[in-house]
Amino acid sequence: MRRIGVVVNPIAGMGGRVGLKGTDNKVEEARARGAEPRAPERAVEALAHLREQGEALELYAYGGVMGADEAREAGFDPVVVGEPGESTSREDTREAVRRLVDAGVDLVLFVGGDGTAVDVAETLEELDTETPMLGVPAGVKVYSSVFAVTPRAAGRLAVSFDRVERREVNDIDEDAFRGGDVNTELKALARVPVGEDLQSSKQIGGGTVEQLAEAVAADVEDGVTYVLGPGSTLDAVKRELGFDGTPLGVDVWRDGEVLVRDATESEILATLGERNVIVVSPIGGQGFIFGRGNPQISPPVIRQSEVEVVASRRKLDDTGTLRVDTGDPELDEDLRGWIRVRVGKFERRLLKVA
Repeated sequence: MRRIGVVVNPIAGMGGRVGLKGTDNKVEEARARGAEPRAPERAVEALAHLREQGEALELYAYGGVMGADEAREAGFDPVVVGEPGESTSREDTREAVRRLVDAGVDLVLFVGGDGTAVDVAETLEELDTETPMLGVPAGVKVYSSVFAVTPRAAGRLAVSFDRVERREVNDIDEDAFRGGDVNTELKALARVPVGEDLQSSKQIGGGTVEQLAEAVAADVEDGVTYVLGPGSTLDAVKRELGFDGTPLGVDVWRDGEVLVRDATESEILATLGERNVIVVSPIGGQGFIFGRGNPQISPPVIRQSEVEVVASRRKLDDTGTLRVDTGDPELDEDLRGWIRVRVGKFERRLLKVA
């Protein structure tokens, strides 16, 4: 019987839809902007799918909102190994991992982003244990390769894996990230279940996009509201449109005017018009077009818009399959299938959204 330990960072991802690009040291500001917790619902989704697998397992969890509450909502009666403090912290995450390892779990299933992954990986390393870890993606920035591509995929992999491998745990400085600088740092190498539904480490940069940006900018239409996603490719498009955009944020543009810079979800929704086009570029090496780095482009925004995916040929050569993880399974299913990705002035490539 497999024993799975669960720990949830309940504040992970709160800063995404309100434009904070992360939650480190920004929890109160995120709440002031109306942010809603994202990690608990992602945890319930993963655990519900875990339960549906029908495998014999015992579930161990840290108390309250850090695992036990979500486990019960998913239909489990977990063994509770400890209780967090009144205000959860990184030390609570680390203590949860210690308690789960002491309980003899076969896998630490954590819910959060890269910061949580670092806390889990470093604690496992300090304990000198061979216990593997697996992430349910819930953070704004998910650069590490220790995460499943979706919560449901995490639920499947947690019970089906039969071997593990070493994978990268990366993190960035969120304050620098908010200022437009992306400096990743390898924090640890962690033991992770082997499976097809694991995401790759994010690749930064690579390839020229000037001609692509010129082509996209030349084809904008009057009266259309453009929601321009983050990343270097879209940054080049924004420059072609005549403004300095937010490299790691979402900007909204219409008829030669920037309507909102570094927009939150609510600001995007407020500026949408009769016809709206979301322009995004996949994350290099991972292939995500929604669900990583751009949670401001939420399901309500996507449902009111057309979607155009643009990428350099080099990026597509390195990417292969596109992915979505919007947090809305029905929308994810609608988005899956074959789409045309613009790679030049006239050329488009058919690529599958998995």
